[in-house]
Amino acid sequence: MLRHLAILAAATLTAAAPVPAQSDSYTPTPENAAARHWFADARFGVFLHWGLYSQLAGGGDKDIAEWIMENKKISAAHYERLAQFFNPIHFDADAWVRTVKESGARYIVITAKHHDGFAMFASTTSPYNVTTTPFRRDPIAELAAACRRGGIKLFFYYSQLDWHHPDYFPRGRTGNHTGRPQAGDWERYLRYQDAQLTELLTRYGPIGGIWFDGWWDQQKTPMRDRWQLQRTYALIHRLQPGALIVNNHHIAPFPGEDYQAFERDLPGENTNGYNGSVVSTLPLEMAETMNGSWGFNMVDDGFKSPATLIATLAGAAGRGTNLLLNTGPMPDGRLQPENVDTLKAIGGWLRINGASIYGTRAGPVTPQPWGVTTQSGNRIFVHLLRDPGATLTLPVRNVRAARLLDGGTPVRFRRAATGIELQGLARPATAVDQVIALDIAG
Repeated sequence: MLRHLAILAAATLTAAAPVPAQSDSYTPTPENAAARHWFADARFGVFLHWGLYSQLAGGGDKDIAEWIMENKKISAAHYERLAQFFNPIHFDADAWVRTVKESGARYIVITAKHHDGFAMFASTTSPYNVTTTPFRRDPIAELAAACRRGGIKLFFYYSQLDWHHPDYFPRGRTGNHTGRPQAGDWERYLRYQDAQLTELLTRYGPIGGIWFDGWWDQQKTPMRDRWQLQRTYALIHRLQPGALIVNNHHIAPFPGEDYQAFERDLPGENTNGYNGSVVSTLPLEMAETMNGSWGFNMVDDGFKSPATLIATLAGAAGRGTNLLLNTGPMPDGRLQPENVDTLKAIGGWLRINGASIYGTRAGPVTPQPWGVTTQSGNRIFVHLLRDPGATLTLPVRNVRAARLLDGGTPVRFRRAATGIELQGLARPATAVDQVIALDIAG
């Protein structure tokens, strides 16, 4: 992921609703269309940034983690030495999946290869992979098996950008201090990329999809049109027709992409400078961190509270968007305890309020200062993320009943000229998100 610039502010809940646009001329197969629908229903996933960089833990800089090779200008030859020490003896794929299930998340995205070029799977295309470390095991294979046992879908993050491979040439915006020769064969690099993708798509069973990053590295060079995305996307759709494709390129989706990603911002917002203004009609996803880092950082204690992240989850759902919430596993293979506690807290909230998140789409009321709405069938969920006062008027008609989702206490309402007025509201000051369910006449 891109190095972060700022933490998502609570004020994003009041942003104007984005104007949809559609740039995807690809016609999905039935398997692919079904996968898109599943994805839009899932609403919550966990991102895992884990690799050689985890051992350096940011190097004492709270703004550096998975980008340490680039930001500290470490040569490829020196960075390779980290593989000699990678031995996460406490890695337990089943424990990871149990934590994800407890959080209420429905899918995992893990970094199979990040910008440093190191494959966290048993790749036969290059010895620069996890099985040549003292660990020797294939954590991706173990995680894939654990996800199948646990009923969690697994997606693979794959960086198109590569700071290590000699054929990634000409260099783009990054990776210019790695000591590689100023020469290379771009076509050979694309063949290498597609060979690794073939491994990921044929050796680990059915997967949820491929999460691309790094296209933007060549955006301002003559190479930007030479990624040959259609060739790569056709390979993926041929090998696994139901696998979804997303590319974190920060512009309108290209044909063949199945959902649109937004980094650290909700659709239509750009507080961090990463995202364009175009919001497609494809399924949507927002990726966010628990502190300021994607990879493990030993000095970044700026953890967002469970309440903040639950509000982000609800705010995303109210915009028809999934939340992909990141944690950076530690060098020994364990998830950070602070992050585990937060994931459990989110899971506790979802066990009570999950009906207002899972399987919903954006509700009929655009995001407001008090919160958002979601909808599933003939039920609208009003998410009070802030105190709206004793009454709240909504442009919703044909309401048959209103009740608190937690506990089922009826909520008084009267019909008004513009819809309904909810009355006698008393949102507790300690509430994270008080949800009111409105039953609509069919």
